[in-house]
Amino acid sequence: MTRLRAVAPLLVAAVLAAVAVATVEGAGCDDPGRYELGVNGYELVGGCIAPGDLVVPEPGQQPPAPTELGTPAKS
Repeated sequence: MTRLRAVAPLLVAAVLAAVAVATVEGAGCDDPGRYELGVNGYELVGGCIAPGDLVVPEPGQQPPAPTELGTPAKS
């Protein structure tokens, strides 16, 4: 039983590593892209992500800051 407890984490790690390698191999991206220094800093050039692939939601309105009632105004 103690041998199984010693080997089980290694077996799980090996399976997870194999799944990660299979996922990367099956991604289908021939050009991983590269970062180049541009006018506004570093920019990703190439790669498999198109600008429309990432949807960024519009920021919502922030609720007004709560005001403390009952405390006198500082002058």
